[in-house]
Amino acid sequence: MQPALFEPITVRDLAMANRIMVSPMCQYSAVDGCMNSWHLVHLGSLALSGAGLLAFEATAVSPEGRISPGDTGLYCDDNENAMRAVVAHLRQAAPMPLGIQIGHAGRKGSQRQAWLKGTVPPEEGGWQTVAPSPNAFGRYPAPRALHIDKIDELTAAFVRTAERSARLGLDYLEIHAAHGYLLSEFLSPLANQRHDAFGGSLQNRMRFPLQVIAAMRNVWPANKPLAVRVNGSDFVDGGWTIDDACAFACAASERGVDMITLSGGGTDPAQKIDARPGYQVEFARKVKAASGLVTTAVGMIVTPQQADEVITSGAADIAALARGLLLDPRWPYHAAHVLGAEIAYPPQYLRSAPDTWTGADALLEGLAPCRNQS
Repeated sequence: MQPALFEPITVRDLAMANRIMVSPMCQYSAVDGCMNSWHLVHLGSLALSGAGLLAFEATAVSPEGRISPGDTGLYCDDNENAMRAVVAHLRQAAPMPLGIQIGHAGRKGSQRQAWLKGTVPPEEGGWQTVAPSPNAFGRYPAPRALHIDKIDELTAAFVRTAERSARLGLDYLEIHAAHGYLLSEFLSPLANQRHDAFGGSLQNRMRFPLQVIAAMRNVWPANKPLAVRVNGSDFVDGGWTIDDACAFACAASERGVDMITLSGGGTDPAQKIDARPGYQVEFARKVKAASGLVTTAVGMIVTPQQADEVITSGAADIAALARGLLLDPRWPYHAAHVLGAEIAYPPQYLRSAPDTWTGADALLEGLAPCRNQS
């Protein structure tokens, strides 16, 4: 029998050969929102990883929705054409399903690339950020509170990006409502201090994200799954909680969401996170039990044994990896060898299968993310 991690799963028409997802990972390398050669090579490597699903990085619904000037976008024809070229190359090289995460940075926008730090000033092309309320994220510049009339405009921006994603033929669409970006800001009482229909009670704070979900489901193909990523906790007293996440998951399910990823943090600089392997898995377990949605666990999932236990224990249906796959883009192949699973290799790589050549085990012993069980 196959280990649980390598059992297939199908959601609507999305067929994953195993339960490993390449989590969306910002590269901060786009130009005017357009993917380029870096994305082609980076995503091409991950498309040959052996994972069951590859999700493109957080992609902005408007220029002002980018985290940094290097973020990818899908808000104009140039963006769409650049991404279409990347998708075409990936489709030719690998059979893996392709997805995308789309969102808006909110008050955490107009920042320099992650390795540079700091805010981009207006004279260098920076922009005024927006948020539910005018309170800043730590030392970031204060955002402008969204006027209620602008909320429908932003919903329309999400819809247009979903339509572009559908034209590109992508298989999976994930709405980013985590990590303190715009939709997450509306959900969290720490960032949302509004006194209208979009603030105050949990029902009101969920109103805008749920409006976006319903509108996107209307334009995203009915045979393809719609997903959402949400925090299981803000990791700050008085912030978003796992009970809130369960309520949101149930409401999102009623509006056509099929899949949900449980992450956490990023909403308030005062957060206190005990980051350890699998520290967010229990969020997934609770939301899966409450909502019945196909659930993805993410966050310091490191070893094959750990990832397999996430699935075997029933905590989640899918394990998403990010940094582990940056470090070892062939992690799924190595995990299959460690767990004794069968996995399909591209014919060009068949001679690298560990059972076919002497010395493979010695090489894999040096791959700590795969072999270390601590």
